[in-house]
Amino acid sequence: MLKLGGAFAIASLSSIACAATLFTNVKGYTLNDDAELVTFSNILIDDGKVVSLNVSAKDTKAGMTDDVSITETIDGEGLVMLPGLIDAHGHLLGLGANLLEVDLRESTSAANAAESVAEYALANSTQPWITGRGWNQELWSDRAFPTSSDLDKKVSDRPVWLTRVDGHAGWANTKTLTLAGITKDTPTPVGGEIVKDANGEPTGVLIDNAMALVEPYLPTQSNAVYKRQLDAAGKHLLSNGITSMHDAGVGRGVYDFYIKQAVQAELPIRIYAMISATDPDLSKLLGKGPIRDANDYLYIRSVKAYGDGALGSRGAALLAPYSDAPHQHGLLLTQPEDMTPLFTSVIGAGFQLNYHAIGDKANHVALNEFEKTFTAIGGSELRNRIEHAQVIAPEDLARFAELDVLPSMQPTHATSDKNMAEDRIGKDRMEGAYAWQTLLESGIPLPLGSDFPVELANPFYGLHAAVTRQDRENQPVKGWYAHEALTIKQAFKGFTLDAAYAGHMEDTLGTLTPGKWADFILVDQDIFTIDKKDIWKTQVHATYIAGKKVFSK
Repeated sequence: MLKLGGAFAIASLSSIACAATLFTNVKGYTLNDDAELVTFSNILIDDGKVVSLNVSAKDTKAGMTDDVSITETIDGEGLVMLPGLIDAHGHLLGLGANLLEVDLRESTSAANAAESVAEYALANSTQPWITGRGWNQELWSDRAFPTSSDLDKKVSDRPVWLTRVDGHAGWANTKTLTLAGITKDTPTPVGGEIVKDANGEPTGVLIDNAMALVEPYLPTQSNAVYKRQLDAAGKHLLSNGITSMHDAGVGRGVYDFYIKQAVQAELPIRIYAMISATDPDLSKLLGKGPIRDANDYLYIRSVKAYGDGALGSRGAALLAPYSDAPHQHGLLLTQPEDMTPLFTSVIGAGFQLNYHAIGDKANHVALNEFEKTFTAIGGSELRNRIEHAQVIAPEDLARFAELDVLPSMQPTHATSDKNMAEDRIGKDRMEGAYAWQTLLESGIPLPLGSDFPVELANPFYGLHAAVTRQDRENQPVKGWYAHEALTIKQAFKGFTLDAAYAGHMEDTLGTLTPGKWADFILVDQDIFTIDKKDIWKTQVHATYIAGKKVFSK
């Protein structure tokens, strides 16, 4: 690997260059470098990058433009062309695992989820562990946490470990609790909770840092497992029009795996990876400096830190108690005394720090720490981020722009949380919750994503939620706190140019402008002119990265 400008450039083993190709007969949209929406009917691509838009009929007929020979012309058949969409916050291998494990997203009760687990266990009889994800007690009629006995009735011979939809709680059967040595006498870890019944016995649900009690016993990961997960996730994302994603928290094993895949030119999509702040090798990885693949398939120059838990499991850290649980304030996963060393080491090494904060307390202490760090050592130019930024004290909203800290947000979280968020925090605190338009108007870019597999990865679901503040059944009719909705242009920018900017990649990604990679999608409807309630129905017909077709319907 060559060290260039303080970063490592990874030389690809295979060329991705394409012949000069003219795509015609498209209804194209992109933002220009001034974030203005422009349209085009054709696009010329050479060596995997955009040469020009709207090539003249004269040049097209001559087969030559801008000293580039047009060797191939492709008819876009009147489809809508958009830049490849960028998901600014997801979990790539987590999505792959979710696609390969038992999926509980549609479960209607604990018993129904346990039945799905039993069916999966029967079909996968040789697996030593049964793992899965997606349960959400807030969608069940009793809205109660499940228990180990619910699972024991169906699967008792093998350990079962099922992660909640938000990834901030796990559900275990008795076999798993026994294997991990979790009893009524097990102390509750700092930043976590072992949910217990009236007799003090563990119920089978572990929240946030308590999940670490089980993790050492889970099946060992390997590059072969990572590869299966990567392939499954890559195919899924490309079919949904996502050409680039920001991977929110990878450990040393995945870090090494991604580099190997980049060197071998075997990454299916572009990855902006955040190193997990909890990885034991963090200081060593920071010492290696940023890593950027010459073909922009991999860029590692940020760290993901963990401030609190999730709202649904009451793990989000709040300044005042939960409205529906007055004895709870949520959980701080990174303790206050650990924040200064973390911020100083990451930002001091020239890495962007991306801090997970959902509750108003977690957001408040993160903003305070960013301000203190910038005063002490600088680093505001690194485009540091707060991931999720869901519930913010109103007086803290303007501080994002003042500090140049990007709120990296996920629109479908709002439409998923609308049935419980007000119960959790009360109407008064909703003033600073899911406040997309307020944050944007304060003068800060707003990178958007999905947080897959917590939410579905389809970016058109996110675009729809952003502009309607409704679920896909058009509820609520007038939108949920609709004054915070975005325009379609704002939402489009969040999934393209703002997301690229948040990953320090706006120089090569995010728009279809000359000199940038020709990453684009062809879709069946015009999201800028159709009724906004139908945006989520958009279907991807083809996906291209660097001018090469990587998905076709």
